[in-house]
Amino acid sequence: MEKEYGKTVWFFPDGELPPPGEGEMKGHESIVILNPNSRDANVKITLYFTDLEPVENITATVRAKRVRCIRTNNPEHLCGFVLPLETQYAIKLSSDVPIIAQYGRLDNRQPNMAFYTTMGICE
Repeated sequence: MEKEYGKTVWFFPDGELPPPGEGEMKGHESIVILNPNSRDANVKITLYFTDLEPVENITATVRAKRVRCIRTNNPEHLCGFVLPLETQYAIKLSSDVPIIAQYGRLDNRQPNMAFYTTMGICE
């Protein structure tokens, strides 16, 4: 059997979708999932909120040996769920195949604009 890379569960505790803003570069968040393995990965996405019930019915497929960017400001990428702007939340990814995941945010609410990425906690 071919060695598989990655982990099956990932957490990102600091989500907050910024408003798009006025600039050329629009504020957004992305969940980037790499599947370097030879099997398609079926990923379940759970969103946890401070004072709302979790959203657990979001799914995504990442084809074998591909990368997929899930934009949290695009309801089509979240199975129709509209993520509220400027609301604290956390993300859990559960996959049937090991994956590598990263979270990124572009926040242009200040003139110097901030873009950062972070790896999640995985097991």
